[in-house]
Amino acid sequence: MSTLKEPYRVEGKKTLGYELAEQLNWRLPDVILYPAGGGTGLIGMWKAFDEMEALGWIGENRPRMFAVQAAGCAPIVRALEAGKQNAPEFQDAHTVASGLRVPKAIGDFLMLRILHESDGGAIAVDDEEMIRIAREVGSKEGLFICPEGAACFVALKLLRATGKIAPGERVVIFNTGSGIKYLEAYYRVSGG
Repeated sequence: MSTLKEPYRVEGKKTLGYELAEQLNWRLPDVILYPAGGGTGLIGMWKAFDEMEALGWIGENRPRMFAVQAAGCAPIVRALEAGKQNAPEFQDAHTVASGLRVPKAIGDFLMLRILHESDGGAIAVDDEEMIRIAREVGSKEGLFICPEGAACFVALKLLRATGKIAPGERVVIFNTGSGIKYLEAYYRVSGG
């Protein structure tokens, strides 16, 4: 079943928010960068933050949430830029980051609401930059991240350059998979 058409996936993704809060000693970060195809991770974390506040575990402050998408499939970015409450289907969607290849997300209105409420945003990254940064992270950190996670590292640089993320802010980037699942992308995009 697809994202948000089954009852338990959001509940599972909610654990991202709980684990994040616990690992950061119940002080949420200033910014979260999340690779958003269907958006269940963003939606689940936001639900977790609401629940934790109701339980008295955290205060009312929330991180600024940023949905990171591929330039070849960026319906949330387009909708946010156009001021829409829903995201029209992204025609001819293409990207090596299969987790971001979601031309019409069922929860688009939920993602857009969260991005507005959190004073966050959405940003698109091209495939070549994803692969380049994945290689850079691999060589510097020894981590073979997926293109979706690499897109978040690219987004961080772009958002820092435009002043949307200030120096000293606490930022969490989610890497949602292993680069080993995408070996063909490294050959297709950059020739090996």
